Amino acid sequence: MNACFVRPIGRINRACAPSALWHWVARQFKVDFRKAKASVYRLQMRIAKAARQKCYNKVKALQWLLSHSFYAKLLAVHKVVSNKGHKTPGIDGVLWITEADKAAAVLQLKRRGYQSQPLRRILIPKSNGKKRPLGIPTLKDRAMQALHHLGLNPVAEVWADINSYGFRNKRSCQDALQQCFIVLSKKLSPRFILDADIKGCFDHIDHDWLLENIPMDRQMLEQWLKCGFIDGSVFNKTEEGTPQGGIISATLCNMALDGLEAVVRQAVPSKGSRVNFIRYADDFVITAKEEVLLTDNILPAVKAFLAQRGLTLSTEKTHITTIDQGFDFLGCTVRKYHDKLLITPRQSKVLAFANTLKTLINKGVALPTHALIGQLNRKLRGWFHYYRAVVAKETFAYIDFIVYEALWRWMKRRHPKKSKHWCYKHYFKLQCTPGNTRRPIMAEQYVTASGAIKWITLFRLGDLAIRRHIKIRAEANPFESAYRKYFRQRWYSGKQRRRVDKNRLAKYQLVFP
Repeated sequence: MNACFVRPIGRINRACAPSALWHWVARQFKVDFRKAKASVYRLQMRIAKAARQKCYNKVKALQWLLSHSFYAKLLAVHKVVSNKGHKTPGIDGVLWITEADKAAAVLQLKRRGYQSQPLRRILIPKSNGKKRPLGIPTLKDRAMQALHHLGLNPVAEVWADINSYGFRNKRSCQDALQQCFIVLSKKLSPRFILDADIKGCFDHIDHDWLLENIPMDRQMLEQWLKCGFIDGSVFNKTEEGTPQGGIISATLCNMALDGLEAVVRQAVPSKGSRVNFIRYADDFVITAKEEVLLTDNILPAVKAFLAQRGLTLSTEKTHITTIDQGFDFLGCTVRKYHDKLLITPRQSKVLAFANTLKTLINKGVALPTHALIGQLNRKLRGWFHYYRAVVAKETFAYIDFIVYEALWRWMKRRHPKKSKHWCYKHYFKLQCTPGNTRRPIMAEQYVTASGAIKWITLFRLGDLAIRRHIKIRAEANPFESAYRKYFRQRWYSGKQRRRVDKNRLAKYQLVFP
């Protein structure tokens, strides 16, 4: 049984033992995701409509109705128990493993008597050698944040900048990169770029500003902001910032930065200055026709806007450059070569990914071949789908070569007394390509848990073609009825493209002697 249910028929005997009560609830509830999502989505559309009309008393009333909705509580618990961190507890060490635990969690999501607990602080290493603090809330706190996030998200979409793409529904990094291509690829495109990054955005947002400007339950928001954290065994107060491990933190950060695009455009004296703004979370770029516009007009306006929210720009990562020199954005390098714009994978990211694959192969000497291929396929597919929309054909060929060389060393290390011809025949099979040519590919036959016999082949980045991403409309809002058909068409278009890729891979057949 899953963690989403409909209402049970009959009355709950609350005089019985708690454990028996939860098991009774778990048995009586039935799964109905579609009905639950449809009910919550209707309320979210009403909240978005009220926010567009600036009827904030109605927004508050509808948010209260949503936070007390049974279906919303089911979806909040389901979101917590279905993400990657559902097995990472907070300071209380509580996990929701059984269906009875999940049913009990649904009934415990009440505003009355709720008290947020401190976060569990851990440090995650960053690429520059520093460490990023991460606060892990308890599962109940996560579920309460997910519940109130359902009511806050429609307002955030209405208020959002049209060229903000980070942590928003139906938007991705590829949309931001495609917007970079649109505004910089023309001959008359602006030449100067302000590549900016906010210093410790999540850690330094002003609490007073959030409490005064975020349209949600003030008491709940204040509890999450002021809950503190425990580092080791020491309790520390939180006077600023939002916890990076919280479900609602990304939306709070986005709402704190919304309005920055309007400030940038107002800082320019004339409309013909070709100023563009692209933001993904706390990382943004601003383009201008002249460098003096960036230094004298835009940069002071940006600093003043951030200062109101307790934020400052990072001196290490903020600089002004030209499109001929290029800049790094979202793991890619954006640069013009002889008036032709190319967006390529960032070299440091490529080398880091190659080292990750080498380490995975070196540590997998004792793994069964099909298990090693499965781990490699998961990493290769994810990396491929992120970069397949940019100029990455040569990069994919390089990664395929790195994997091939590392696997040969893995074979020789595993079978030091065997010849290379024996390794080739033992691990490689001939694969027939759509062009009726044959090539060697690493493949292995294995037995599944159900007893079926299957083949697994190593995924090659060059098997699928580069596919350009179709950018989302800047003004599209998933909580507006006018765009429901548009988002449905985008979903079907993506489904059709995935079907084409699947059919293309199906044409690669193993050839047995």
